Amino acid sequence: MPVTAKICGLTTPDTLDAALSGGASHVGFVFFPASPRHLTLEAATGLAGRVPTHVQRVGVFVDPEDALVEAAVKAGRLDAIQLHKTSPARVAAIRATFGRDVWAAVAVKTGADLAQAAHYAGAATRLLYDAKTPETAELPGGMGLRFDWRLLEGFRHPLPWALSGGLDAGNVTEAVRRTSATLVDVSSGVESAPGVKDKGRVLAFLKAVQSL
Repeated sequence: MPVTAKICGLTTPDTLDAALSGGASHVGFVFFPASPRHLTLEAATGLAGRVPTHVQRVGVFVDPEDALVEAAVKAGRLDAIQLHKTSPARVAAIRATFGRDVWAAVAVKTGADLAQAAHYAGAATRLLYDAKTPETAELPGGMGLRFDWRLLEGFRHPLPWALSGGLDAGNVTEAVRRTSATLVDVSSGVESAPGVKDKGRVLAFLKAVQSL
């Protein structure tokens, strides 16, 4: 099965266009004010209009209220909703309310953290394994942290899934080899500074993925 890629946290037309030209299967728009990648609804509308129908638009949220999700789904023409720090019951409710694919992030540091994955069966449509951030961190992801990919070797996934956390053009090949991921998700690994996507790094990452 070919490996596909999501470029997350896009904020400008030129970097979005780089992701699209490089062959990204998914693009991520962040709706979380504490993030340096946060989009206004107006900005999301402008970016969403540039995305062709064969590429999925994913909105990224941190345990959001319905009103925000509703506004973002409309503005960003979202195909999927990615939820961080959100309980399985809330994930299921958002999926039922908005009728979109819903990705549930599972924060991983140790093997015990993978037990959370089973709780999202029947609630989410996809899991996103991401590196667990420190308890004091303002952001649930996008910090360039990675977890030990060996934890996923032989793991029985209860849902379709994607791999995130500390990926970049230099390590994505190893990450896929160790985990057998078929969808990889990158944000800080294609940036020159927090929230600043670098077109060259975006293209290099996508080229590395396409070579797998």
